[in-house]
Amino acid sequence: MSSILIIKHGSLGDIAQISGAIQDIKENHKNDRVLILTTTPYEKLFKKCPFIDEVYIDQRLPRWNFYYLFNLKRRISRLNLAKVYDLQNSSRTSFYKKFLFNKIEWSSTETTLPPGTTKKDFDKDAVLDRFNFQLKQSNIITKHTLKPNFSWACENIDVLKKKYNLEKYVLLFPFCSVNLPHKKWPYFNNLIEIIKNKYPKIKVVIAPGPKEIRESNSINALTILKNNSALNITELSGLISNAEFVISNDTGPAHMSAHLGAKGVALFGYHTSAKKVSMETELFKTISKNDLKTLSAEEVFSKISKELSLI
Repeated sequence: MSSILIIKHGSLGDIAQISGAIQDIKENHKNDRVLILTTTPYEKLFKKCPFIDEVYIDQRLPRWNFYYLFNLKRRISRLNLAKVYDLQNSSRTSFYKKFLFNKIEWSSTETTLPPGTTKKDFDKDAVLDRFNFQLKQSNIITKHTLKPNFSWACENIDVLKKKYNLEKYVLLFPFCSVNLPHKKWPYFNNLIEIIKNKYPKIKVVIAPGPKEIRESNSINALTILKNNSALNITELSGLISNAEFVISNDTGPAHMSAHLGAKGVALFGYHTSAKKVSMETELFKTISKNDLKTLSAEEVFSKISKELSLI
């Protein structure tokens, strides 16, 4: 039995997006072991994935750390790899191809580019379209890549629901990376006030990440934690899956929501488009404004009020 290696280091939203691609790779390699090289934050998550047989960790130490690279190459060489599917498509994984795995068949953006197209141009296309093209060019029959299903990541949250008395709730993600302040819509508290006034029976909740717990104190919503700590990825997936509606900035949880089949909306500024990041689904939509500061709470509410009225 041969082994197939998928490389995906992160981030959380990207991992939700590649669920369909991983499923397609597994279904096309039914008689092979499918392994994944990822980073520590996603080890437990991928161990839960039904399309992955084994998980390997890449510490991503500096490239001048030859001792680490030598050991990584030696570790990978023992896996009897038949092919590598590079779903990270980064400069680091390109380096790996040239210097660590140069004798192994490799599928990546660079090895499957359309004739006459540069990687820079190709990267302007929608994320899922790019993965779909890469896999098709690598002789993979794609049935799931364009419609990822992240439901395998969900954990039962009955205990949490009982603790916080969660029956019907709207889940908000008002946070974003401190390095990406332009992604942050500033009027979540205004929207919460409108929702509570119009629909007093709807419970509005938030689920902050580890670095967002302090900031959550400034949001006028019920904060969901477990043992005073942030939920892990599988618990968060369960919380999203059980929500009646999700409202989010363009963050990892928004991508999770889209590919968990949740109803909801993500708010986009000038930084990118919903089409490019493959965010929209039949149930999960987007609202875009060049400057998020000009997108009022009243405007957002008017676009989601019909869905909220059905809760």
